[in-house]
Amino acid sequence: VSSHSDEIEELFEQVLLVCHEQGLLGNELFAIDGCKMPSNAAKEWSGTFKELEEKRKKLRRLIRHHLKEHHERDEAETEAELDRDIRRAKTVLSLDESLKKVDRFLKTNRPRMGRGKRNKEVKSNITDNESAKMTTSKGTIQGYNGVATVDKKHQIIIDAQAFGEGQEHHTLQPVLETVEARFRKLGIAESIYQQGTVITADTGFANEANMKYLHERQINGYVPDNKFRSRDPKFQNQKDKYGKRHQNQPDTGWKNIIPASEFQFDPVNLTCICPAGESLKYHATRTDQNGQSRAYFQGRLMQCRNCPKKHQCMQNPEAANHRKGKGRQVSFTLENKRLPNYTDWMKHRVDSQKGKEIYSHR
Repeated sequence: VSSHSDEIEELFEQVLLVCHEQGLLGNELFAIDGCKMPSNAAKEWSGTFKELEEKRKKLRRLIRHHLKEHHERDEAETEAELDRDIRRAKTVLSLDESLKKVDRFLKTNRPRMGRGKRNKEVKSNITDNESAKMTTSKGTIQGYNGVATVDKKHQIIIDAQAFGEGQEHHTLQPVLETVEARFRKLGIAESIYQQGTVITADTGFANEANMKYLHERQINGYVPDNKFRSRDPKFQNQKDKYGKRHQNQPDTGWKNIIPASEFQFDPVNLTCICPAGESLKYHATRTDQNGQSRAYFQGRLMQCRNCPKKHQCMQNPEAANHRKGKGRQVSFTLENKRLPNYTDWMKHRVDSQKGKEIYSHR
């Protein structure tokens, strides 16, 4: 597909231009949404460069092990062991091919960096390094986030892109810029967003950076945060009428876990005492996607490993028994007085009567 991408883009633009000439595009409201799709790549071939280096070392050890066994049996070869040696030779060839694959990737690529608030390495994939490991409602996949932009009038798709990122936050700006550039190229509009076109997107696209971008570009957008329904009186009886969301999914056991409210949190000194009386380690203070500052704490491994309340406190108590595991983690909102931000601006727009009416067209 990549070798014919220019031809596909040209054909797509021709079809879009015909739709415009036939009056099928309203240019009144564009709705943006994403869908996670698996790629033709195994997630087992994913990892950070450190993890892939460990995989390379493991493959070398396995090859040496099989070759050693082969040489030890070579002098006392019997017909009964011939089939076993043939299978071992095939195994060595397969391991050697995998080793070359990992070695070639590490020598010709650089670590892949994420685009979150903390600039840290994310997992690469040897088979398809443009794809990403992402969580979906059906489990973890190696794939892409397909983001489509649809015109309201006749449900015409005006843009479709695939992003190798699980989070949709980073895709809003490139999608909007691509649509604007395409409409300018086709002569439909010099600046489509300055003509009053409304943009709607779901909560997956909501963060402070995107709200700031919409405000500064003066784009008429409506992107709600993940709590917008809890502020709407129309939805206050929704759980009683329709039941809780995902109510048929298996119980995760979280309801029996000691909640964070049982921990003694001191926001002044940034300390936290667990129900067993142990002091948790302060990890960091970060701002969440709603602009709220949160303090993060984590129990030390030795504390949680020997704690009598471990099975009531941790969702996965066995994690404390592993040297690379983690103790109980909790976070608390810091109630600091802050200036209004761009997320507050968007909340006001979405919660207004006009905002609810516009967003309902999604």
